[in-house]
Amino acid sequence: MIKDNTTWYVSWFDTPFYHILYKNRDDREAQVFMDNLTRYLNIDENGKILDLACGKGRHSIYLNSLGYHVIGADLSENSIEYAKQFENDTLQFKVHDMCKPYPDTFDAVFNLFTSFGYFEKDEDNLDTIKAIKSDLNDYGIGVIDFMNTEYVIKHLVPEETKVIDGITFNLKRYVEDGYIIKDISFIFESKAYNYQERVRAFTLEDFEALFEAANVHLIEIFGNYKLQKFDVKTSERLVMLFK
Repeated sequence: MIKDNTTWYVSWFDTPFYHILYKNRDDREAQVFMDNLTRYLNIDENGKILDLACGKGRHSIYLNSLGYHVIGADLSENSIEYAKQFENDTLQFKVHDMCKPYPDTFDAVFNLFTSFGYFEKDEDNLDTIKAIKSDLNDYGIGVIDFMNTEYVIKHLVPEETKVIDGITFNLKRYVEDGYIIKDISFIFESKAYNYQERVRAFTLEDFEALFEAANVHLIEIFGNYKLQKFDVKTSERLVMLFK
C-alpha cells in the first residue's frame, strides 16, 4: 500500500492521479465566473492579476486571453511545470508558497475553487490573508472563492466511486475535528494508493475573524459564480471580495 505522509496537499497535488481524478472540471463555468468577476471589479484591460494556488493554470490562461497580465502561482512544482507550456509575454507561472507575499503588487489577487484552508496551523491561514493584502496595489482587490461550508456539509455524499481513465477511485467524505475530509483510495498497476484531502470547515464568521486579524476589509459577498446574493442555507459558494 502506498501512503505518503508528507503534508497532504504537497503529496497529493503533485501526483498525476490528482489531475486524472479532476480532469473533467467545468471549464465553461470557470470562464463565466472570470467574466463576471473581472467585469464586476472593472479591472483595466491591461491590469495585473495574481492567480494564487493556480494549479495547472486554467483560470490564469483564460484571464490572460481576456487581455490581463497574469501570474499563476502554486506550490506544486508538477502543476507549474505543466502550466509553463502556456507562458507568453503577459502570462507566467511560478512556484510559490501562498503563505508568503509575492514580490510584486497587483490590481487583483484571486484565490479560487476552494484553494484555502489546507493548513494544519491557524497562523498559516492568517498569514495567507496577510500575504494577499501585501500583494495588492493601492486600488487592488482580493478575492477568495471558497465553498459554503454549511451547504456542503448538508449535501455531503459519504461514499462515491468514479472510474476515470481505467482507474477506480473510491471516495469517502466526512467531517472531523473542524475539517471536511475526503479519503481517496485506488489501485494502479497492482499497487494500492491512499490519499486524503483536508479542508477547514471555515464559515463566513471564521473568515470575518481572519480578515479582522489581518486588518483587511470585507467589501462584498456572493453565493455563486453568477455573483448572486449569498445565502448560508442555499448558496453553493462563498465568494468574498476584500481589500
